[in-house]
Order: sequence, then C-alpha cells, then structure tokens
Amino acid sequence: MSEYIRSIDYSTEMAAGSHWSLRVRRGSIMRLTDLKGGANLGMLFYNPENLLERYNAPDTLKCQHTFKLTKGNCLYSDMGRIFASVVEDSLGWHETVSGNSHANHIAEKWGARDYQNDRNEWHQNGLDAFLVELAKYGLSAADMAANLNWFSKVVVDEQGGLSLDGKHSKQGDSVTLRFEMDTLVVLHTCPHPLDNSASYPDTRIQVELGVAETVMEDDFCKNFRPENGRGFENNALYHIGLGG
Repeated sequence: MSEYIRSIDYSTEMAAGSHWSLRVRRGSIMRLTDLKGGANLGMLFYNPENLLERYNAPDTLKCQHTFKLTKGNCLYSDMGRIFASVVEDSLGWHETVSGNSHANHIAEKWGARDYQNDRNEWHQNGLDAFLVELAKYGLSAADMAANLNWFSKVVVDEQGGLSLDGKHSKQGDSVTLRFEMDTLVVLHTCPHPLDNSASYPDTRIQVELGVAETVMEDDFCKNFRPENGRGFENNALYHIGLGG
C-alpha cells in the first residue's frame, strides 16, 4: 500500500467536465490519479462545522515559501489550521493561483454547449461547476475562494505572463492527500483556465478514499516547514476533547 495509507475503501471515476462534493473525515486519505493524462482537478476546502472557514491559497504559499504544491506541503485554512497534507505526489508541481475557467472562456475556445442540448457531450466550466456544488450547502459565489488545480503546472515567461504546461501530467500520475480535520471537499474536472487544447479536454480522474496511518512526531509533512508544525498544533488545539 504505502507508509501513509492503512486502507483504500472506496473508488470512483470522474469524467471530464464533472463535479462532486463530499465531507471527508479527519484521518482519511484521498488519492487522485490521472487516468488518461493532461488532467486538471479543481478543488476547494471548507470547514463543514463553520463554512466561513475555507482554504486560503495566499497563506498556504507564503507560509511555506513556495509557488507550487507537492509532497510535504500542507493546505491551510484562513484560520491557520491545516485541512490536508500532501503525503504522496508523482508530479512535483500543482498550482493554486490561476483560478477557474468561466463560461466565456469555454465558449471562446471550444464553443458553448449545454446539457439540455448536448447531454454528456456538453462543455462545463469550473466556476459554474463549483457553484452547483456550493449551492448544496447554502453557499454562493460570494463564498468562492482561490482554488487548487491538481495536476496542472503553470510557467512564467520573461514578461511575467503565465502559461499552462500542457504535457505536465501523464497517464497514471497521482497525488495523495491526508486530511488533518473534517473537511467539505468540492471538486471538478473542468479545463484549466489557461488550457489551449485544440478540443475540449477528454480527461478522467480516479478518486480513492480510505484510512490514513497515524501521524507520528517525525511525520514528513509536519516537519517539512517549521510553520507546518505550528499548523498541526493549531489543529490539536481545535480537536481537544474529540479524541482520536
């Protein structure tokens, strides 16, 4: 299995342009695998007990002195707590600065298609995919935060412009998250906003859920940065009285 995973108990596949949300319990594992290559997986985190607490991209990057996300990085809330840790990663680069594709992006690049007329061949965009899921919990566009884009790498040119490395993620590449607190996870498989593929990307993501091994004092993520140790302390304070 792996040193971080005790068991995998559930598996599903997400087709291109789909979306999902679920509550993931503390001590759970989520392993994400690109099944065809070229995937993008947008993701947001919220505290299900207090939906005002959500993923904070600026704090996640600046407190770990990085622009990319990979093994060892922790994913912070705007309360200084850690939603999840990246315990395994075959890619070495995932980004959290480019945001979402919008309907106008999709229409300009690949043509507008809706579910009513095109069924499973429609062209969903990341923003609307998130909004559909957020509405299930009483949230709206006002509650949107800067999202993660797993499997995607952006590069910077000499003028500071960003572009997507379209060959970054290969078939079989994966990233594994260990959840350090109960988390509402919202995700979609819509194209990255900088994707310039000739046609709407036909990608597929496997999502596996299971139980993580116990976090030890010498844990790689906890000790990856001094700031991460303090983040784990904040989580421990938050969980006093809950056991486990």
